[in-house]
Amino acid sequence: MAKKRVHEIAKERGISSKQVLSVLQAAGLEVKAAASSVDEDDIRRAFTGGEPAPAADAQPGDGASSARPASTSAGDGDADGVGQQAPPSREGAPQRPTRPTRPADGGGGGAGRRRRVVIDSQASRRGAPPPMQHQPPRRRGRRRKTPWVEPDLNAPPPEVKEEPPTKLNSGATVKEVAESLGLSTPEVIKKLMTLGEMATLTQTLSDDAIQLLADEFDKKVEIAHAADEVEEQPQYEDAEDELTSRSPVVTVMGHVDHGKTSLLDAIRETEVAAGEAGGITQHIGAYQVHRDEGAITFLDTPGHQAFTAMRARGGQVADVAVIVVAADDGVMPQTVEAIDHAKAAEVPMMVAVNKIDKEGADPNRVRGELAQQGLTPADWGGDVEFRDVSAITREGLDGLLDDIVTIAEIQELRANPGAVASGTVIESQLDPGRGPVVSILVQRGTLRVGDALVAGASWGRVRAMNDYRGERVDAARPGEPTEVLGFNGVPEAGEHVRAVENERRARQLAGERATRLKTEALARRQGVRVSLEDIFERAQKGEAAELTLIVKADVAGSLEALEDEIAKLPHDQVSATVIHDGVGGINESDVMLAAASNAVVIGFNVRPVQDAAQVATREGVEIRTYSVIYRVIEELRAALEGLLEPEEVEQTVATAEIRETFRASRVGTIAGCHVTSGTVRRGGQVRLVRDGTVVYDGRIGSLRRFKDDVREVQEGFECGIVLENFADVKVEDVLEAYEMRQVERAL
Repeated sequence: MAKKRVHEIAKERGISSKQVLSVLQAAGLEVKAAASSVDEDDIRRAFTGGEPAPAADAQPGDGASSARPASTSAGDGDADGVGQQAPPSREGAPQRPTRPTRPADGGGGGAGRRRRVVIDSQASRRGAPPPMQHQPPRRRGRRRKTPWVEPDLNAPPPEVKEEPPTKLNSGATVKEVAESLGLSTPEVIKKLMTLGEMATLTQTLSDDAIQLLADEFDKKVEIAHAADEVEEQPQYEDAEDELTSRSPVVTVMGHVDHGKTSLLDAIRETEVAAGEAGGITQHIGAYQVHRDEGAITFLDTPGHQAFTAMRARGGQVADVAVIVVAADDGVMPQTVEAIDHAKAAEVPMMVAVNKIDKEGADPNRVRGELAQQGLTPADWGGDVEFRDVSAITREGLDGLLDDIVTIAEIQELRANPGAVASGTVIESQLDPGRGPVVSILVQRGTLRVGDALVAGASWGRVRAMNDYRGERVDAARPGEPTEVLGFNGVPEAGEHVRAVENERRARQLAGERATRLKTEALARRQGVRVSLEDIFERAQKGEAAELTLIVKADVAGSLEALEDEIAKLPHDQVSATVIHDGVGGINESDVMLAAASNAVVIGFNVRPVQDAAQVATREGVEIRTYSVIYRVIEELRAALEGLLEPEEVEQTVATAEIRETFRASRVGTIAGCHVTSGTVRRGGQVRLVRDGTVVYDGRIGSLRRFKDDVREVQEGFECGIVLENFADVKVEDVLEAYEMRQVERAL
């Protein structure tokens, strides 16, 4: 028997292949796709409910108006030739009309004959005609016009929402800039070419170039620098049973030479101040003092103005700030600056009035000056504790410690020692024997030997830890300072340090940070690139010279302070540029870089290592080492002043009054003068002033006294003067003799 595919059946019946598949599957046939083949008998049984459906035969000669119900037995044939009608296949389904069929012999249907059934593929469509869709009545008349509303001229203009600026990292490449601004890379490169800069796809752009591109495309950008992005410390929610009390961290701040280190020295009974160069604390020292109530961690911040960043850093990590003011000196500029740092960090403050044993000490005057700064003493009804102390006689030290403990107890300082360790880098240095040494203040968790740490662009594993006394320890709890060995480099002071899962994760995080800093440095170098033509033009115009420096220091905090002081030097006529900086001794690489760049090497508390001194002598590189920051700034200022071109200054050396004129045939007009001040010299510059107006500016051609030629005529004497190429001299004219001198310029 012939077979048909499902899609052919659907086409014949005018239905979808999905409906045909559902009918065939309901009949028990295994069909799965529109390309499946099915026998015609199976198709007929599926669509007729299991039996062939004979059509109702209504012949015209019979005159029957309707079909009679057919008998179910096969032997009951209809002699009239009226066909039988099959029962419906399912309840509620419409009956399909069938066309009348003729018997095989041409006569009426007999009882033993099978009738031919023709399946009409369009029966389902004709059986249920679609309902009539009643259209809404059409309205007559003209279309109604919308009334015109007069606009409100006083209404405020609609607010235009400005799009937020696009954030771009400093040192972004051309591709990154194009993607961030929603532009195509060729479009950005083309714009750079029109601006006079050739750039490739992966070339980093300076901040000025990125801002210029954004302006050209009417885009707003915000350039983010790695130094400006402070990593936010995560907020932890520890259970109450996991929290334990920790040691308070106290920072001691104040003006230079007000006795901060000496005060801590008296508390700790050590001699730290004796080891400081020039009596100035050069970097943060972290110490602990043990009391009956527990330990107190002290941070001694420098007082010199160059160490502003270090003092601010000390205020950010502390729980209590002690402002030290000398009773004989009063409030100074750095005292006000320290107060501002403590207020910005929202740290509770107390004041220690030091040096009360000195002659001329006036603690009440100090209280009055601090009250003007907003620190009202508790004795005067304020909320700031004041304590009069003396580092020499140790008077009032116990009361100072009691006040610190009381303020710390009010804050209820607690931390979770069982959490992952995290803290802040107080100071870092490069030790020749131990490598990078990092001082860390643990703020949460417990730091142990073997932990993997990451701090900014540096990472490492804790190989060893020492406490503030230099003794080896295995763990550091919250509030304890410790020295850590094992970092791959020297992290910047103030960096947030935390423990991670393993060294691989620490290396990955530090690498991302280092890459970011490297691209920013590359962009800055590209932004200040100078060609030979630029140097020639600046030399022709007499513009600023440049002093190139390489700066090395013992610790990161001192290096930062020294670079800040160099940046504060005047740069209008001559500039000082630091091309390389680092922590550690001066090595051969620094000397070779200085030789190639015509730079001067400055070492702060460091010395040349290995053969660096010999290489510097051979290459002609100057190495200057210092131990006090004052000397560095003074000598740099003197060096910059030496690069300045001397300034020409006019100086009046003599004045003479013309009292008579004489004429000579070969000489010309001779001015008989009386020298009123100074000394008139032959050949000198002279200016003729008549009634307050300069009528001649030239030289003295001849100078005589009586008939003798003389070299000079002093004040109070008379002489004869002949001016070069000028004879219009008159009585009562004034001659001003002057000379041009070169004077050293100062910054």
